[in-house]
Amino acid sequence: MIGARSAPARKRKIGLFRVPRARRWRSFARSATNSADASPNSRCVCQRPSSHRRGRGQKIETSCIGAGRVRPLLITHCGAGSDPSVQDAAEVAGARGMEVLARGGRALDAVVESIVILEDDPRLNAGTGSRMRIDGRIQMDAALMNWDREAGAVAAIEEVKNPIRVAYDVLKTPHILLAGADAVEFARSNGHPRYNPSTPESRRHLEESLEKIRNGRLPRYARKWKGVAIHDTVGAVARDRRGRFATGSSTGGVAFMLPGRVGDSPIVGAGLYAGPRGAVSVTGIGEEIIKQVLSKFVYDRIADGLSPQRAADRGLALFPQDVPIGIIAVASRGWGEAANRDMAFFASSARRTF
Repeated sequence: MIGARSAPARKRKIGLFRVPRARRWRSFARSATNSADASPNSRCVCQRPSSHRRGRGQKIETSCIGAGRVRPLLITHCGAGSDPSVQDAAEVAGARGMEVLARGGRALDAVVESIVILEDDPRLNAGTGSRMRIDGRIQMDAALMNWDREAGAVAAIEEVKNPIRVAYDVLKTPHILLAGADAVEFARSNGHPRYNPSTPESRRHLEESLEKIRNGRLPRYARKWKGVAIHDTVGAVARDRRGRFATGSSTGGVAFMLPGRVGDSPIVGAGLYAGPRGAVSVTGIGEEIIKQVLSKFVYDRIADGLSPQRAADRGLALFPQDVPIGIIAVASRGWGEAANRDMAFFASSARRTF
């Protein structure tokens, strides 16, 4: 099954782009506990005993299925506020990442390949089609983080096709985050050619944002500006056959940004986080996400023993309804998704699609 969630997140409605959470968790529980890929003698990543609890919504939390040989799992999203019409982008990106995992590839490589597909889709606010800032320039952010907490990120980078690939190159260095003109120079030195990511649609969005600035039409979270945010960051989380996790995010930011503004996407702990217990990627209003250190909050709840779904729900509850937020998470015990806006997303295991 595939799905996108409409606000408010806690309503359980069945529709073309909504998956009833109880069915989703029951399906995953069966696939996890009956997996032929699980080695009976392998130790689980989180080292926690089996736990099965039925409560409101009839969600079932499954035990870990072992780090020796684990069924791969990948989730992609197109951003909080993304229209159901871009659901196919999440699916295509997810399928590409699953190809990597099915061959025995690393979770990190699967995340990179999935996000490259999303960056190349001009309908999305990442890579090609990124939103222009108020001076007409495009500055993009992207980041990756691996299960061993190795990370690489770029901020306010310009004129590259795939910022996530540059972030991957940064991960190979002793550093974590490169920004601005020096990030561009680093990209060129690593073989990334000059590329103009603007599209007619991104120019149209700029004109619309400038008009909103002039007219003063604001949501609560943007009242310091005379405009409305565009916040469709893309992201992915994955678990590979070795039970290792990775996460990534990429964005063109918000359309009314000042040049040099950096949001949550390239900031470890805010826009993304991964460790030996799982991986998290979030989307929404960057400044609000940074204040709550949202991805680390969700990861810590997973490390404390919550299922990824309950951890994502806890993270979403930190924000008022008028602040758009979306969360995806994966762990040894399954996966979770929470959003208070429509959010096109796709989740798939090696043998089952949700």
